[in-house]
Amino acid sequence: MNAGRVVIGGSTGFMGRYLVPRLRAAGREVVTISRSGADLRWRDQASIDRAVDGAELVIGLAGKSVNCRYTPENRAEIFRSRLDTTASLGSAIAGAANPPALWVNSSTATIYRHAEDRPMTESTGEIGTGFSVEVAKAWERALFVEDLPHTRRVALRSTIVLGDGGVLGPLQGLARRGLGGAQHDGRWPVSAARRAAGTGHFPGARRGRQRFSWVHVEDTARIIEFLEDTPSLEGPVNAASPNPVDNAEFMATVRRVLGVGFGPPMPRWMLELGAIGIRTETELILKSRWVLPEKLLAAGFEFRHPHLEAAVRESYGHELV
Repeated sequence: MNAGRVVIGGSTGFMGRYLVPRLRAAGREVVTISRSGADLRWRDQASIDRAVDGAELVIGLAGKSVNCRYTPENRAEIFRSRLDTTASLGSAIAGAANPPALWVNSSTATIYRHAEDRPMTESTGEIGTGFSVEVAKAWERALFVEDLPHTRRVALRSTIVLGDGGVLGPLQGLARRGLGGAQHDGRWPVSAARRAAGTGHFPGARRGRQRFSWVHVEDTARIIEFLEDTPSLEGPVNAASPNPVDNAEFMATVRRVLGVGFGPPMPRWMLELGAIGIRTETELILKSRWVLPEKLLAAGFEFRHPHLEAAVRESYGHELV
């Protein structure tokens, strides 16, 4: 690992809260940026410029969570929070006298289409359609729009990140209340407005067979470290375990780790009503995300958490003692 300064935009989210202490424990100077609770705030462009100038690594993680209802207001904020912060980092790098060698910016594996037939890689993956895909495409365009000849850029197409907290936190409570079964797709009316906005999920995989690609939070941090040490890697890079599962196997693994014997399947109608109640979208669990880390494996990256059950056990470890 290099010893130079790291600037992390979006430092207060799940990934940022893991990365900041890890990098500081390794002896690196870390400057954080967020709306609050960080060294710098996004509205202070002059300070961001100074922090980026002379940094070795810039990491962009900012963006409103997609775990919300896709109202017009939320859709606008999902776009704005990603594009404005990415533009801020890009502007700072473009104006730096001593620009960073590497800029790793979050993207999402949701950029690929619903895939039940084959896995999506960086070289053979097909870009999908709909609101979430348009967000991902715009986010990556913002990363690569500036002419930055001295800075290598990586769009980290992350799958679902597992660790202490994150997606596994709510699933623990659901599983222990008997609601930890596979999530089954099916028919559900999609309004004209949702069709126009690209936010309606149309029936796909049945009986919990939608693919579930994932990565452990520690491996995501190690991927960023590996990217710093591997100059040949640039452009889109899939952050995904080499061993994806399907939704039914994922939920069965969560139940097994938690010692929950049974969880009945959750039909689409129940999922839709529940999503309305907790203000989220069923696309997050029903879209089939089948993603493999082609570039990382070809470059020699070795996953510390390649298998799901061990990753889930480690993530829940402090609660299973």
